[in-house]
Amino acid sequence: FGLFLATSIGGRVWCGYTCPQTVWTDLFMWIERLIEGDRNARMRLDKQKVSFSKAGKKLLKHFAWLLISLMTGGAWIMYFNDAPTVLREFFTGQAGVGVYFFTGLFSATTYLLGGLAREQVCTYMCPWPRFQAALMDEDSLVVTYQKWRGEPRGKHKKGDSWDGRGDCIDCKQCVAVCPTGIDIRDGIQLECIGCGLCIDACNTVMDRVERPNGLISFDTERRQIALNAGAKADPPRVIRPRLFVYLALILVIGAGVLTGLATRSTLDITVLHDRNPLFVTLSDGSIRNGYTIKILNKSREARRFALTLDAPSGAVLSAIGTEQAEPGAPVVFTIPSNAVAGHQVFVQLPRDSLESDAMDFAFVLTEEASGESVRYVSSFRGPS
Repeated sequence: FGLFLATSIGGRVWCGYTCPQTVWTDLFMWIERLIEGDRNARMRLDKQKVSFSKAGKKLLKHFAWLLISLMTGGAWIMYFNDAPTVLREFFTGQAGVGVYFFTGLFSATTYLLGGLAREQVCTYMCPWPRFQAALMDEDSLVVTYQKWRGEPRGKHKKGDSWDGRGDCIDCKQCVAVCPTGIDIRDGIQLECIGCGLCIDACNTVMDRVERPNGLISFDTERRQIALNAGAKADPPRVIRPRLFVYLALILVIGAGVLTGLATRSTLDITVLHDRNPLFVTLSDGSIRNGYTIKILNKSREARRFALTLDAPSGAVLSAIGTEQAEPGAPVVFTIPSNAVAGHQVFVQLPRDSLESDAMDFAFVLTEEASGESVRYVSSFRGPS
């Protein structure tokens, strides 16, 4: 809904200034200009024969691109893992295969999309331009060509009269600087990402030919229709009913998210009953069931938990590879920060404690330090 609101007000302002694809592309192009020079210098370099100087510049540029891509891939991985831990494990070779695989995957896609594909991603891959028109109206601020002022266009020499012609000198600088290669003079188009580079280029040309700036500018369709008709154009209308709808939705959803974050538990447990076998009859006649429990620690530090039972008298809890003072005593688990740990546990009941072939009981997980606890109701299976 934030995207809907921004698009309704400023067209593709997200695409032109905030989208990660645009940020990567601008950063990669800045490095390209820094190493190889401006557009004309790069075109001359590409036409040169292979030399140590040319190869050195190309290799340095791609190395810088790969370095940025690697940092990007690492940042994405840190979002899904504990950042300090995964950073240390990554450079010491202790990280899992998934960490290295997805870091490489995200790095490769960043390099390909930001360095090579660039705005072709916006035109052919991104779904946003396909439905942005439904979010815009005649009062959305978009890049516009002042047709009423620029036409008829044509070449202009210094000292020529401007009578009977428009201010556009058909220099095509707006096309040359456009990342997606469109001609904004043809009107609003799907490929336009609203970056405004054509505005800057046109204003530079207007300064040179001593004409007013703004032949290409951010404006609304409503104002352009009025100006083309020779009528008075009112200022852009920013406050419109749809904006209040979007703002209301954002506030409601934001309040729900904040409430969920403020009231969420930092502890959770899930239990899965073993399917095969459902139960085992021991030599003393008692019945034992197996369970796989998963404990989720949502805090930023490791925590110790004690697992107990809320079950009929005689129930005995045991676990594999965990701390337990004696059979039947609470089982103690130490769970790392921001982690999910799985353990195998067993519950044993005397045969005469079973009232039916299936009875409910609860696992109770309690943090030793704070006393925070959570219950999970499961079932105990036995013979008919």
